[in-house]
This record gives sequence, structure tokens and C-alpha cells, in this order.
Amino acid sequence: MIERQPYLRPTINAPILPVVTAILAAGIFIADTVTGLEIAVDVLYVVIVLMSAGFCQKRGIIVVSAGCMTLTVLSFFLTFTASSGAAAVINDGLGLLAIGATTYLVLRIKSSEVAMQSARAEVAHIARVTTLGELTASIAHEVNQPLAAIVTNGNACLRWLGHNPPNLREARQAAERIVDNGNRASNIIERIRELAKRSPTHKERLNINKPIREIISLTTTEIQQNRISLHTQLSGGLPLVLGDQIQLQQVLLNLILNAIEAMSSTAEGSREMLISSAKNEFGDVLVTVRDSGGGLEAKTLDRLFDAFYTTKPNGMGMGLAISRSIVEAHDGQIWAIPNTPRGAIVQFTLPAAGKKDPRLEAAVFVARG
Repeated sequence: MIERQPYLRPTINAPILPVVTAILAAGIFIADTVTGLEIAVDVLYVVIVLMSAGFCQKRGIIVVSAGCMTLTVLSFFLTFTASSGAAAVINDGLGLLAIGATTYLVLRIKSSEVAMQSARAEVAHIARVTTLGELTASIAHEVNQPLAAIVTNGNACLRWLGHNPPNLREARQAAERIVDNGNRASNIIERIRELAKRSPTHKERLNINKPIREIISLTTTEIQQNRISLHTQLSGGLPLVLGDQIQLQQVLLNLILNAIEAMSSTAEGSREMLISSAKNEFGDVLVTVRDSGGGLEAKTLDRLFDAFYTTKPNGMGMGLAISRSIVEAHDGQIWAIPNTPRGAIVQFTLPAAGKKDPRLEAAVFVARG
């Protein structure tokens, strides 16, 4: 199997950034204090404000900006003398103005990011609800099975109790089956409700096999109706990932439904789907959805995850684009390659929770060397 190596986006480890920012701010303060007021060293505090945007929300950025202004004024009073002149006051004022202007721009950018995240979450929610609407028949079938079993076992329980003498052992077993099927129906409805509701992002440590199994359970009827043979290879002992379970379920639901649709339009050959999870050589969790559908053309691979690009006659081109945004928001990567002899393979990776990326450390080591 040909595996495409995901692109590594270099990032600064989040806990390190505040420390680096504090050290740099202290360095600027010392430099501003020991140099003459005719040199506007305090303008460098704009770098501190810009760096704070990487780990602070809007209120935190304002606090950092106020701290930079305080250090600027403190340094001014420590170095100002009667011979400093008006130029010193002007330079200090320009430094404060630069810090204030930068803070305003950073806050505007932060506001835009928040609005963009909100819009992206709304689009993702609409896509989830639309997808669930397409699964209405399958969902109804999934819920109907335990409900029918409840009715059947309820009637059996009444018959056992109606015997003379009542067969309490058989009646108890029938009642236990009623409870089990009631819980099964409740779990199905709960999964659907979680996918349908609008909720903020909530990341937690989880085993990726849990959302995989839940989405497989939700789409089982759809898979069976399209005469698809489903195989799973879910590795045990996988590292936990830090993720939003609902969002990851949406990614898996998109990939599985795409595979089902790709195979439903093919008349030749067997319809096989393989869903697997494993740990790759970098210690990341790798999820694969492989199908035997019509496959992918080489010219479509680069645009497959672009918004509004679709190869389906009635597609909107949003499912894979939303999946990519969700995976990348989890610091992962997603890609697709052709399957052999036909079909497609879509894979995505998620970093293990709390694990430093060895590829990033190697890149840093090479850069320093």
C-alpha cells in the first residue's frame, strides 16, 4: 500500500511561548533602561503584544499590553534626566502609541478569528444535521429493532406470568431483555441527539476506537442495504488523543458515507469497506477508511478537500472540506490516495495527547545543526 506522508506544520509548543515572551519582555525592559532615551527601544514591545496573541484571549492581550506600557513608563522615569530634552518624551510617547495601535489591531484580528470559528462551527453543525437527514430511514430502522424486541419480550413476559403457576424465571429473563433493548434504543437516540445538537467545542482525552464503533453502529443499516461487506481492524492499546468526540464522529460519518456512496454506484466486483485504527511510526493515531468503489482520479487528489469541490452530481463539496478543518483543528492531517485495484483510501492522523511530535524535534535539531 502506498502511504502519503502528511505535511508537517511547524509550531511552537504552547507552554513554551509565554515563557519566551516573558524573557523577551524582560530583555526589552533592560535594554530600554540602559540605553539613552533618544533610542526608541520601547517600540519593540509591539513584538510582545503580537506574541501574546498566540496564547492569550482578548482580555489577556489587554493585560499584556498594559504591562508593556507600564514597563515603558517605568523605564522612562528610571532614565529621564533634566538634560534628556523633549526628544526623549516624544520617543517614549511614540512607543506607547505603537503599543496601543498594535494592541487595537491584534484585538481586531482576534475578534475576526472568533467570528470565523463561530461561522465554521455553524456550517459544521448544519452539515451534521443534513447528513443525519439523509440517514433518516437507517436511523428509523436502527431504533425500530430494539423497540420491536421490547414489544416481543413484553408479550412473552405476560404469557409466562399468565401460566398457572407463573413461570417467574422465564418472565424475569424476558423483563431483563426488555431493559437491555430499552437501553439500546436510548443509546441510539442519545448518539443522534449529540450529533444533532449545537454545542461548543469540548476536547477531552479519548480512545479513537469509541467514536469509530459508535458511527459504525449508526451506519450499519445503510451499509447492509447497499450490500457492502464491512471489515474492521481496530488496534488495542492505542494512545489517547485530545479531541472533541462529536467533531471526530462527524469526520468518520462523512468518510463512511462517502465510501458507501462510492460503492453504491458500482455494479462490478465485490463491495468491500475496511475501517482500521493503528499507531504509526511517529506515535500518532492513524485512522483509515478503505473502499472498493469507483476510485479517485489523479487530477482530483489535490482539490478533493477544497470547499465546494465535488465529484458527485448532487454534492455540495462541503463534507471533506469540513472534515479537513476539523482534523487540522486537532493538529492532525488528512489525505486520500487511490486503492488497489480500485477504490479509494482516506486516512487521517491525530497526535497522541500530551506527546511532543518527534518530527518537529528532529526538524528543530537539524535547523540548529
